Amino acid sequence: LYGTENTVELSPFSSFACEVFAAHPPQQQHKHWAQICSGNPTNKIRGCDRYGCGQFGADRHSGKGKHVGVDVICADGATVYAPFSGQLSGPIRFFHNGNAIDDGVQIRGSGNCFFLTSLPLPSLPGYCVKLVCIHPIRYHGQIQRGQQLGRMLPMQKVFPGIISHIHVENCDRSDPTHLLTLVVPPFPHQDTRWATLCSGNPTNEIRGCDKYGCGYYGAPRHNGKGKHTGVDVICADGATVYAPFTGELSGPIKFFHNGNAIDDGVQIRGSGLCVKLLCIHPIRYNGRISKGQILGKMLPMQRVFPGITSHIHVENCDRSDPTRDLERGKGQ
Repeated sequence: LYGTENTVELSPFSSFACEVFAAHPPQQQHKHWAQICSGNPTNKIRGCDRYGCGQFGADRHSGKGKHVGVDVICADGATVYAPFSGQLSGPIRFFHNGNAIDDGVQIRGSGNCFFLTSLPLPSLPGYCVKLVCIHPIRYHGQIQRGQQLGRMLPMQKVFPGIISHIHVENCDRSDPTHLLTLVVPPFPHQDTRWATLCSGNPTNEIRGCDKYGCGYYGAPRHNGKGKHTGVDVICADGATVYAPFTGELSGPIKFFHNGNAIDDGVQIRGSGLCVKLLCIHPIRYNGRISKGQILGKMLPMQRVFPGITSHIHVENCDRSDPTRDLERGKGQ
């Protein structure tokens, strides 16, 4: 999805036109928007597929543009809910071609205007958001936060193989991620182990030994003259990477200092924890991120070290051993 302030075009290789545009939120009882799609209780954001990536700021148009919205995962035919209370108006057409997903609706709250559609609008005062690629139950009238709004349209008919989603975009094109992230505070005695770091490795399995060395903490380095001060969590090249815990991002972190294909990373600090994740490309280098939220993607390690077990280098800022925090599901 791309375009100027008042017009939008769609490339088959762009992020998708299912979008929601929203301005800054007013003071409300709820800090975050409600669940938008059934089957996705935390408003999980689309990762990467052959059509592009769903996070805010992802590359578009072969790197010449940036994604100005967020794609919330939603299966074709799933129930869609109102993110907040407001007044409906529509329909809103994004593609203007009558395809299977060319529908949407606007929601306007007190000083706010939300859209579930794909047609870009100029910025409006107060709240303003669009939710695109949905068919609403009705186009007019009042709706309450969490009330059924409609259903997800058949995106697979238009973009086969894409991760079906609703595109959510603030009218002022600011990042809506923090509004979509539903954070549940931890209860006493709740499992405090870190979340899964890499898709495809749900238990944070640590790299064994290969011709380049071993991945466990304290493994020999530099011909036995040094020790590994981190842990290597197995992760396939290009895989989605998630935040291990909630905190503040800072970076970039360069490990090799030579600009090679994997010389990137980010630091997360929060709740007495501080960790560096290396050999990944984060969605962003600064700002708040929640445990389990998409952090970025694994870089192409095979280009630099052919035949190595591709991995994320995980290192505590104080160089202590992070192994226990990474052990998910061990003994279960």
